[in-house]
Amino acid sequence: MLLTIGIMARRALIIGISGQDGGYLTELLAREGYRVHATLRPDAEPPERLAPLHEHITYHSADLSDPSSPEDLIRRIEPQEIYNLAAQSSVAASWDQPLETAELTGMAVARWLEALRRFAPKARFFQAGSSEIFAPGQGRCDEWAAIGPRNPYGAAKAYAHHLVGAYRSQHGLFIASGILFNHESPWRDMRFVTRKITDGVARIKLGMANSITLGNLDARRDWGFAGDYVVAMWQSLQQDTPDDYVIATGELHGVGELVEAAFAHVGLEAGPFIRMDPKLMRAAGEQGLAGSAAKARQQLGWEPRTGFRDWVAMMVEADLERVAAEIGSPPPAR
Repeated sequence: MLLTIGIMARRALIIGISGQDGGYLTELLAREGYRVHATLRPDAEPPERLAPLHEHITYHSADLSDPSSPEDLIRRIEPQEIYNLAAQSSVAASWDQPLETAELTGMAVARWLEALRRFAPKARFFQAGSSEIFAPGQGRCDEWAAIGPRNPYGAAKAYAHHLVGAYRSQHGLFIASGILFNHESPWRDMRFVTRKITDGVARIKLGMANSITLGNLDARRDWGFAGDYVVAMWQSLQQDTPDDYVIATGELHGVGELVEAAFAHVGLEAGPFIRMDPKLMRAAGEQGLAGSAAKARQQLGWEPRTGFRDWVAMMVEADLERVAAEIGSPPPAR
């Protein structure tokens, strides 16, 4: 049961509530008794999936490319905690939109940190980083792994990561950085391969499609569950001192393994339904990097609780329900 929001509730600002992390983080903060403030693009509506939580959320229209927006929001809301989840977060799209990626994923962080320094120096700030900052070819990556991004998204995240360290050191601000490895959920955007697979499996099972077209099935990723990762975000702001934390499972799984798990969940063999397209291959980083979350485990007491096959099944089930509703049919019986 969600806690009742009282007059003394802590105020948290979520920048970028519309993505999967924003949804799970909002649920967590509501349970913890926060009043959540959240940014939406001027042309956007609140996510429908957050409807049960609307009484706990105050939405603010914000153009994050406007330099005055962070300052205005921080001065009006006076948040105790700020979570920056906003970014152009698709690696593939970052090649098509490198300037937008640099602006929203990199430069926007500079504006938020400067507004924090000037108008809310006692507030605590979480920056959602990415494993895409790391150079390929390393072993299990911890907080000291070599940084060497290979795409515009990773480069923008690397800039933001270094900026967090600089502001924390120079101004003594409480800024925690979560270097997040891949994490998935039923709320994952359709642009990402995990959701493309689980949506495709649901459509094949319900007779709405006959194949899924993919790139390299051998590509490997350190995948976790988004609902677990937002716990680490919150925990990082409850510490006595700010720090950087790698958030990862430490396990690598292949795209082909994910495909097999998703089809197995609906009782099908994957082989007859998979089509390959070399154009969908990523040029760099296909060998995959695993993360070491030892520091997060030790200092935060955090650990991933949802296994690989568990969150894959969760995504397939959600897509079965959604696609069945689209066609006016009940989901297949289990």
